[in-house]
Amino acid sequence: MTPGAQGHLAMLAFSALVAGSFSLGAQAANEIDPAVLNAARFALAALVIGVAAAVTTGLPRTAFQAPWRYALLGGTFAIYFVLMFEGLKTAAPVSAAAVFTLTPVMAAGFGWVLLRQITTPRMALALSIGAAGALWVIFRADLEALRAFEIGRGEAIYFFGCVAHAIYTPMVRKLNRGEPAVVFTFGMLVAGALLLTLYSWSDIAATEWTGLPAIVWITLIYIAVFASAATFVLLQFATLRLPSAKVMAYTYLTPSWVILWEIAFGNSVPHPLVLGGVVLTIVALALLLRDDGARPVEQELRQAR
Repeated sequence: MTPGAQGHLAMLAFSALVAGSFSLGAQAANEIDPAVLNAARFALAALVIGVAAAVTTGLPRTAFQAPWRYALLGGTFAIYFVLMFEGLKTAAPVSAAAVFTLTPVMAAGFGWVLLRQITTPRMALALSIGAAGALWVIFRADLEALRAFEIGRGEAIYFFGCVAHAIYTPMVRKLNRGEPAVVFTFGMLVAGALLLTLYSWSDIAATEWTGLPAIVWITLIYIAVFASAATFVLLQFATLRLPSAKVMAYTYLTPSWVILWEIAFGNSVPHPLVLGGVVLTIVALALLLRDDGARPVEQELRQAR
């Protein structure tokens, strides 16, 4: 497989795994403090990735030069996850997933600022269609709500988390100094775990861990192993092979995956009019993939540099 194809396959798996955290997160968000949950998540994910790195690439000392890089990346992603679970206290999973699909537009902007990555006209069209579809879902196909710009509190909180996620994507490439994705991920996770532990230590100590509902433990294990450890590696793997806007373009599949997760959990399916916005996000992804066929990824990366 070409590097570009590898990046796309990684992001396809990424979108499916991330979607599960919305459905499970909505069930656990009101049972535990978001910062406490994510401190445990980062620590557990760091343990998993640390073991994986030790038995594969190893953990060379050179990989931990300039540790401020990991603190910056870990802190940025910690902000994203805390705000995500704070938003899921009130936002519906599909609606929150729609907010997540706004990150490609922001990633494209930050990709230009940090890396001077250029967005082609086709990519710009695709990002615009995807953003329109996301807004249609966020406002639940209600034109009056759109005119009044009535955004739910949970969606608004999560939006600021998505800003942090969009900044994170181009920062990975800018700060990576040739470290393997698994090693770089390990450094970021350790830094994130330390920062979140310092920030929420009093809440961590006050949490009755033995009295938490089973859904919290199920969610913690899932988001730590599948929606953290695995997706962090997939995201950084893809970020080193694709432009930032295209990496985040796979978030357009998230609402569709979330709907399937919600059906699996026996929850209601959104109104057919709302599903029209989901269709637009899929159209946006198709346009971006078609763009790949016209211009090889390697050529885009050379131009981005």
